[in-house]
Amino acid sequence: MEVTNPLYRGQGIHVIASIFTVDHGVVKVLLIKRKNEPYKDKWALVGGALYNNEDLMDGLKREVKEKSGISDIDLTLIDVFGKVDRSPVMRMVAISYLGVIDINRVNILKETQKTSNAVWTPLDEVSNLAYDHEEIIASSFEKLKHMILNSNILASLFPDGFTMPEIQKTYEAILGIQLDRRNFRRKLLSLDLIEDTGNTQVFAGRKPAKVYRFKDKILDISVFNI
Repeated sequence: MEVTNPLYRGQGIHVIASIFTVDHGVVKVLLIKRKNEPYKDKWALVGGALYNNEDLMDGLKREVKEKSGISDIDLTLIDVFGKVDRSPVMRMVAISYLGVIDINRVNILKETQKTSNAVWTPLDEVSNLAYDHEEIIASSFEKLKHMILNSNILASLFPDGFTMPEIQKTYEAILGIQLDRRNFRRKLLSLDLIEDTGNTQVFAGRKPAKVYRFKDKILDISVFNI
């Protein structure tokens, strides 16, 4: 590596978060409206440029907190986007992350120093975003589909637990398919992913149902093939 080579100059890193939620059976992603150029007044994912003195996760959490107000969320590394022209300002490589959160437990900042609005947007209404953020969302959502079949990532959506009808509706919303109630219940209970809380709850006006929660530690995850 020749540090004096001009081809090394003028490069940076974006850290970007696709933050998903499920709101009444609709999968949504958090978008912010940019105040500054490039892409002023365009909608975009939460994120921004990494400082030279930051680790990736430190920079990402700073950007997420500054531009959305969210400070308590688990974020998983998903992909890298490195097209030479993905930013009109300079060469910017994007490192993308994925997070899931309960929409009822966060108050999103509507305006910050660099944003003029923030909204939870249904995936089928996402269009004309800044940079390559539509591509990043698509990549992250495909990863989310895989993760809900192999991990307890949905625990972040249900910190107080869930009923079987409630969690089935969430799986169906993310996977985009309908699931047989009895087969879904039997399969989910056969995995070492969830446990009975001993409580009951009414969901969608039905009779009280058992409340379950995802286990905190999962040592041997079985693939949830639906």
